[in-house]
Amino acid sequence: MVGIFSDTKDMYGTDKIERITSFTDECELIVRTLEVLSDKDIMELSEEGKKGNVKITDFEKLARELGV
Repeated sequence: MVGIFSDTKDMYGTDKIERITSFTDECELIVRTLEVLSDKDIMELSEEGKKGNVKITDFEKLARELGV
């Protein structure tokens, strides 16, 4: 099964296709999301980050510094 998602319209008012995905892909995304949400350590880190207790580094800047 393939899903076509359209959330926007082009300048003529016609639906624009934002992405095409398969049912299997969607299921895999849901499983990965549930795995993350059920991981106690990850969720605790997320909460710490929301409180501002964690130093945030820009990914692009870090990649440049590491030469990646």
